[in-house]
Amino acid sequence: METIKLELDEKQHGAFNLYVDDKKLGEMTVSIKPDLLTVYHTGVEPEAEGKGYAKKLLEEMVSYVRANHLKVLPLCPYVHAQFKRHPDEYEDIWKK
Repeated sequence: METIKLELDEKQHGAFNLYVDDKKLGEMTVSIKPDLLTVYHTGVEPEAEGKGYAKKLLEEMVSYVRANHLKVLPLCPYVHAQFKRHPDEYEDIWKK
């Protein structure tokens, strides 16, 4: 079973980590400030590629951002590409 957990340190740096059967197979590295979530990197382990895990991480991050009324600074190439590809879907949260 897949689980995504937001795991942060005391400085609000960390990641949305994706686990399958308690094995970490993907992560989206972020930092959070009071009004902004910065995404630095999205990665999936080679054996887990092609299963839609990066998209699931993106969806989890977007849900979190909307629930907490934040904006997203997409420094991660994957997230930035998705925001550019689907601007209407992310217009409300995209910090340009």
